Amino acid sequence: MRHHFHSGWRWHDWTASFTTTIDELSWFVILILLELETFLLSDSAFSRSRMRAIHLVKAICYLSIGHTIFVYARDTALLANATHFVDTTLCTFSDQALSFSRNLTYWELNATNCAQLSSENEFFIFFQGQAITDASGMQIELQLAWADLIEATVWILVLLVIELSVKLQDRGVGTSVILSFATYLKYLLYGVLWSIAAYWAYRGHWIFAWDETLWILGFMAISANLSQWRKQLAGVSKNPALD
Repeated sequence: MRHHFHSGWRWHDWTASFTTTIDELSWFVILILLELETFLLSDSAFSRSRMRAIHLVKAICYLSIGHTIFVYARDTALLANATHFVDTTLCTFSDQALSFSRNLTYWELNATNCAQLSSENEFFIFFQGQAITDASGMQIELQLAWADLIEATVWILVLLVIELSVKLQDRGVGTSVILSFATYLKYLLYGVLWSIAAYWAYRGHWIFAWDETLWILGFMAISANLSQWRKQLAGVSKNPALD
């Protein structure tokens, strides 16, 4: 945040700076609620008041995750519209209170380190005029920004698919064309997320790759709960004693 902060910041600049914190908290809450709905609690435990409370908390979490997608989309647009400089050197900008950025790492730019940070002759200033990068760094920044945006969007789709499955199975639907399509779509989306995790690892962001892996496995556990629930529903529907 200290590399982006300036005196004209507004409230949404603060929330954007802590997007990851807000996003992670929201996903943790949703993961816990889904685990309660699909495994830990019995159907009888879900009274009308409890369901209203769960829906309210989920709505707040969805808004927070929507905020994440908005911030990532905005950042991607800002990068695409960064101020472009050609036929110059990084040391030209050493007295402008800028930070040099590459691959999500920042250095405070000064006359001492400017020549070591980059020898290129093409540069971009972004993040509201607080950071600068060279052409190769800009390519990486754009890739990372698109990876963030795609990842956040795909996770929302995964969540919607799981919510659809939960709603259908709440109504006693264990098999249907929609449920089967939702299951196949969910695994396709997981494939996209595994690819993004591999990209984080390729860029050397091992914590991001590890984080992605843990979240995928966590939601695959939710999917396993749903699969077990479907089998129970199928068993009930085939029980002749209930006819």
